[in-house]
Amino acid sequence: MDDDDTTAVLDRAGLAEGVAAEWSGAEPVRTADLATDRHRYAAFWERSSALVAMLPPRPQRNAAEAAAATLVLSRAREARERFLAVHAEAIYDEVTARGMLRLEDLVFAVAAAVPGLAPSPEAVAAEAGRDQGDKDGVEIDQGILLAHVLASPRTGTDLCHAMLLPLPESAEAAARLAADGRLELGPVTVERRGRAAHVTPSNPRFLNAEDNTTLRLMEAAVDAAILDPASEIIVLRGGAVEHPKYAGRRVFGAGINLTHLYRGKIPFVWFLVRDLGYVHKLFRGLAAPDAVPDDVAGRGREKPWIAAVDAFAIGGHCQLLLVADYVLAADDAFMTLPARKEGIIPGFANLRLPRFTGERIAREAILYERRLACDGPEGRLIVDEVAPPAGMDAAVERTVAGLTDAGSVSAVGNRRALRVGLEPFDAFRRYASVYAREQAYCHFSPALIANLERNWDARNRRA
Repeated sequence: MDDDDTTAVLDRAGLAEGVAAEWSGAEPVRTADLATDRHRYAAFWERSSALVAMLPPRPQRNAAEAAAATLVLSRAREARERFLAVHAEAIYDEVTARGMLRLEDLVFAVAAAVPGLAPSPEAVAAEAGRDQGDKDGVEIDQGILLAHVLASPRTGTDLCHAMLLPLPESAEAAARLAADGRLELGPVTVERRGRAAHVTPSNPRFLNAEDNTTLRLMEAAVDAAILDPASEIIVLRGGAVEHPKYAGRRVFGAGINLTHLYRGKIPFVWFLVRDLGYVHKLFRGLAAPDAVPDDVAGRGREKPWIAAVDAFAIGGHCQLLLVADYVLAADDAFMTLPARKEGIIPGFANLRLPRFTGERIAREAILYERRLACDGPEGRLIVDEVAPPAGMDAAVERTVAGLTDAGSVSAVGNRRALRVGLEPFDAFRRYASVYAREQAYCHFSPALIANLERNWDARNRRA
């Protein structure tokens, strides 16, 4: 868009005369050295934010005001792309000079180091109380930042490494599990039974869906189960729920909490924290702080995982089956990836599902919400064994015994050897880079809101 068009769009929004020219003139179109660019670009991002602040809040904007906001936000994001294409590694090195940072800390460390490059905690908090459709999506800039960090083999590997370390609180949680054989962490319980640690997530009101109240505790539970010295294998199985249709029955899980998503209670980084955090730990185990977290080094800690599916595994819970070592399911259970009805990317399913089902079925599941019966021919490409619903408890115990009677050393070694060819660390990192940017735009797309209202009646659901 040329300067005349830009001026026209901003003028129609009723912004003060001369504002458009002043803002456009401040936009850096080239990059130079970091010291120069961090001030030039930061000044432009500050002007951009001030310009958007002159407009009414998003729900109150007319068409002209909405077009102006879109223009300003888009140009500011284009500038971030230019800046990061040159300086992402240097900024990452600067903010991690004292040690690796988890991604949820990294985004705010960068915001402090280069104002405007990513939203400050205050900017994120200002939007956090709004419904998803009422947000301008300042967190999209976190996705742009993380996409560039993850695109670099060096910084991307370092960030993935940081996310595979145990959480600070996990050592204490593991000690409690070791001492008591049981660990209660709010919505998730870990209990040792014989050779197995049983991890039981429970969010009964929402069919065991995941949200911002469950994520950190789930990761701590996964850490503790892996660190537990007295267990050899881990069982992941959902708890009983309250829904009238399934009352008192276990449910593996309904994926992301769509009500919370619609109400703006799921921050963008939630998606990446989940998939680079506990889900990746299921697949690759816990990394050592001083070792590159690849499958050659072999210095991490990991255990085989059994996923036991009662009723259904929808969305994010279906994704968990793709990182489990053995999937046991009730013969009436089913799996879906309703990404089309939600308007988001189904985690790392796009990377992993084709190697189970082939590309055609994977596309149908992701793009057209094909339902896979666990006991059907396509479902059995993912599910190893089915059992009657009433026989699931016995089937779990039988599976644990069968997978541990030869000891855990060869199981872990074989897990690692299979992983080398199936999903090398670098393939994970490259996918994560694409996912970071694309999911950010999906998360704040008007299509997401329309999908949730049409397919979920989200407007009338209570958070």
